[in-house]
Amino acid sequence: MSNLTNFVSTALKAWVPQMTTVRFRYWADKKRLIRNYGYKEILDQKGLLAHTGGDKPIRPMPIYRPDNSWSERKALFGQNDYIDILGTQEISVTNIMYNVPKWLRGVRGDNELQVLIKKKKALKLGVYPKARPTKWKELNSRIMYLYKFMNRKTRTWMSKQ
Repeated sequence: MSNLTNFVSTALKAWVPQMTTVRFRYWADKKRLIRNYGYKEILDQKGLLAHTGGDKPIRPMPIYRPDNSWSERKALFGQNDYIDILGTQEISVTNIMYNVPKWLRGVRGDNELQVLIKKKKALKLGVYPKARPTKWKELNSRIMYLYKFMNRKTRTWMSKQ
């Protein structure tokens, strides 16, 4: 039986052509890359004379027109910077931050854990946990990580260790 298998295997080896691997060079078949295709220069900047090369008129550089430095947005910029110094002490800068979320008003940003706890406390009563469950889970996991890190890796300010 072994003679028969040897005979068949040698016959097949003689019949099957050897496979040679050829690397596929995909960059050889590609065309040259045209850069800035479709971009047309609006301003004519080449040469000393104006060469339009066609029926299009020459478009000069636009005339400089300075912005209005006393527009309402620029004039009122920083109007509340010294409200606690110049005004009455009843109002604080943190009370007039209207474009900042309520939980973020007056936060110095020194301690990420305190900021996240304040955020969680403000958002837990609303629709945030149900509307954004992934973000809520990430917020809780970050709080847990920072809580463990602060308790294990940092020293308290009172201890003398």
